[in-house]
Amino acid sequence: MRFLCIAKSDEKTEAGVPPDPELMATMGQFVEAMTKSGVLLATDGLHPSSKAARIRVSEGKVTVTDGPFAEAKEVIASYALIRVNSKEEAIENVTRFLKLVGGGDAEIYQVFEAEDFGAALPPEIREQDERLREQMQRNAARR
Repeated sequence: MRFLCIAKSDEKTEAGVPPDPELMATMGQFVEAMTKSGVLLATDGLHPSSKAARIRVSEGKVTVTDGPFAEAKEVIASYALIRVNSKEEAIENVTRFLKLVGGGDAEIYQVFEAEDFGAALPPEIREQDERLREQMQRNAARR
């Protein structure tokens, strides 16, 4: 099962303060180990919300709100997509990361898999999903 792990911002990340070089090296070692183990599928840090925008469409009307956003704890600082065997294992991995960086807040969300839909997912949609996922992987490899 896959989980999207979201680390929340704090005052430093919202101010655009990068981690110190020692912490960057430690995080790099963690990311390398998680990648080699096959758990980590994708991860990136995000710019502060001052460079972000929120988009809302309601009744056909588009509203764009530029950042920064008021509550740093409600803003995302980074994300990771991981593949593990259980929610508990996802929690363990996120806990290890948060301890590594000295604390913080995070959320995890299980990602839907085709098998979650069972027979309700028609074969042609399942095939399309597989084909598109393969294309996305090829696209990501080109970066």
